[in-house]
Amino acid sequence: MTEAAIMADIRSKPTEAFIDDIRSRFPTEKEIDAVLTRKMHRRNGAMFQAVSLETLVDGARRLISDRLGYAINIKDARWLSGGASKLQMVFNLSWRGEDGTAEQQIVTPMVLRMEPAASVTESSRRREFEVIRAVEGAVPVPHAYWMDPDATFLPYPAMVSGFATGVAKPSHDAGKVTGLGQNYGPSLRAKLAPQFVEYLAKIHKLSVEDGLTMPSFDRPVVGSNLSVIKQVNAARRIWEEDRVEDEPVLAVVYKYLIRHAPPLDHVSIVHGDYRSGNFLFDEGRGEITALLDWEGAVLGDRHQDLTYAALPIFQHYGEDEKTVLCSGMMPQSDFFGAYEKASGLPVDPFRIQYYALFNRYLVSILLLAASARAARCAATHQDVLLNHVSGMGYLALSELRDYFKGMSK
Repeated sequence: MTEAAIMADIRSKPTEAFIDDIRSRFPTEKEIDAVLTRKMHRRNGAMFQAVSLETLVDGARRLISDRLGYAINIKDARWLSGGASKLQMVFNLSWRGEDGTAEQQIVTPMVLRMEPAASVTESSRRREFEVIRAVEGAVPVPHAYWMDPDATFLPYPAMVSGFATGVAKPSHDAGKVTGLGQNYGPSLRAKLAPQFVEYLAKIHKLSVEDGLTMPSFDRPVVGSNLSVIKQVNAARRIWEEDRVEDEPVLAVVYKYLIRHAPPLDHVSIVHGDYRSGNFLFDEGRGEITALLDWEGAVLGDRHQDLTYAALPIFQHYGEDEKTVLCSGMMPQSDFFGAYEKASGLPVDPFRIQYYALFNRYLVSILLLAASARAARCAATHQDVLLNHVSGMGYLALSELRDYFKGMSK
């Protein structure tokens, strides 16, 4: 067996020595380390099996009853479509409220969000729960009710949130994969774009020192670049754990990102996946109703979100077929200018360049490694989709290489 074949096999059935070696070489945040280590241990467990709706209903009932301290009833459970990385069930909860004092049964629509055995983004339900609680009231999000971070009641870690109304893509452009080149059209765009910028500014301006309870997040220090390095290491660790082939350009970019990691000038809550397709809106009113998919959130640098929303994969041309619109909203210069005005925070050209590179590096890894490995291990309900998106990784890798080459000129 060749060395490449041995390494491919050890990533499917990793030894403790292999896991420990990667952990020691690429140290990252404590909770992220726990999530990625758990992912590797799962590969030596039972093969993935489809989870039934009945299993989710039973687990959700036991979880919620345990948290409330009284019996509840779940009705009208059904699968919720959308998303490439999590299993989702929508249901109606019949209960007496969080304090149990309601005289009559209340019926509240809710969503159970549970991870599969493997996905394109391995993440922490604990962190997702905490960050949604932290931003609620500042921006529209579904209320986070309960979590099962250690899979005590459900087959895999999960959380329960409120059900948010709205659509993720406009009816006139509904045929696309949500968020990829989404075209909102001039009328809807004019209403959504200012909200898109305003909510991002509000997220970044929230003070992480003013009583926000986010214990599973490492707290960055202004003037230090350690938190940035931990993020770069987390991406590199995913690559080393999941890759199915070698790509030398990723090793070169990793070294650059470590060597040039900028110190933080302001600590922000960073959404991590802020873009078209990751919010719901009322199409008639042109109003954003909920910001979704907080699983990649970190405490870090605002430029990470700014450059992510501007990635080419989320762009499209305006009606003149010349103007490039970031996340279907506005040209990049207008986007950054509107953000500076809304937030009062400067947009730094070096940090923009750095995080534009980082995000291209991360996306390449998630597509070429995490997606491909999850599909290869048959460890997800979305293996067909993940096989498809892993093929897009080569386009992402080409774009990363070209961007990196352009930086050196």
